[in-house]
Amino acid sequence: MGDVSKKASARNVAVERKNLITVCRFSVKTLLEKYTAEPIDDSSEEFINFAAIVEHILSHRFKGSGSWFDGQRSYWDYIRLACAKVPNSCISSIESMENIGTSRAKGRAWMRVALMEKRLSEYIATALRDSRTTRRFYAEGAIMLREEATVLTGMLIGLGAIDFSFCLKGESLDGKSSAVIDYTPYLKFTQSYDYMSDDDDQHSVDSSTSDDSVPEHPYIPLVTDEESWSTKCRKMEQRFKIVNAQKGYLEELVRLRESQLKNTETENKRLKARLEELQSQSQQEKKELEAIVLELQEQLRSFPSTELLSVEVSLDSDSQRTDGKQNGGAWCTEKDYTPSMMGLCGSLASLPSCKSLASLKSSECLVNISTENSPALSPS
Repeated sequence: MGDVSKKASARNVAVERKNLITVCRFSVKTLLEKYTAEPIDDSSEEFINFAAIVEHILSHRFKGSGSWFDGQRSYWDYIRLACAKVPNSCISSIESMENIGTSRAKGRAWMRVALMEKRLSEYIATALRDSRTTRRFYAEGAIMLREEATVLTGMLIGLGAIDFSFCLKGESLDGKSSAVIDYTPYLKFTQSYDYMSDDDDQHSVDSSTSDDSVPEHPYIPLVTDEESWSTKCRKMEQRFKIVNAQKGYLEELVRLRESQLKNTETENKRLKARLEELQSQSQQEKKELEAIVLELQEQLRSFPSTELLSVEVSLDSDSQRTDGKQNGGAWCTEKDYTPSMMGLCGSLASLPSCKSLASLKSSECLVNISTENSPALSPS
């Protein structure tokens, strides 16, 4: 029973994805067929249905339960984070609108602004590239986590050929009620002469010539050839206008991409030149440092070794100690000291004085006590 339930659930989710993507394709075609020269606004039933379909797609298997402090979330919370890096985006403008309070209303305002900017496909494609944020907001099986999302962005590119004009105030942005999709425009069964065989076409023409004749097929309209051809001409003219508008949009898009590519190539050349300059500078500095190191090594070789210097210093200090003992031993052992020699004897006997005497290399700063008897030191 568990496996059967899982299979049924997976099938239901797959059918939901298929239905939403299919009806979205029909809705986009309906918008393209309706558009002539006047902008499409909120009063258009085709747009109202399209907005409801896109909202259902972006809300498909959305993890709507937020935390206790941020309340109920909507697809706007996902778009706000995933599209934060879109250049010159309208995210901050939508976020700062005072007359729009709920998250769902902000999402509807964003959808309208993105259509007026002709960038709805770009926003969704950018959001899909942030797979980490997408998996954070959508459960397994959602359209935004499947390959149908890429199909959706491709369908929405054609809307760049349509001019939209919306007012971001009023009941259309009410976030309290959920949007409802009207499937009836896409479920009507119509049959035209394009889908009939030659025999049926000939039979319908023959039967229409008689006033009392009734067509055998219940769906064959009672129209003349002139009406049929005029209808076809109008449809072909409308399709030509749509294709021409799409062609102009795509040409403008190609020019924009070429300009961006040219700027990128120029920046790349500048960075390459800068890199080569830095590499040459680093090589020059490396050579200069190597020359300095060699020079310092040569100078170190020309100096005597530190061991010899330490031996000479130790010998000098030992000889000085020996001379001091021989010359000053007689008067240092005397008990009676003159008052003038008390300070000198104390300074020579102190520890800092001994350290300073031992650290001196030459005897220039030492008091040279001669072996001759000084008059002050002679016995009375």
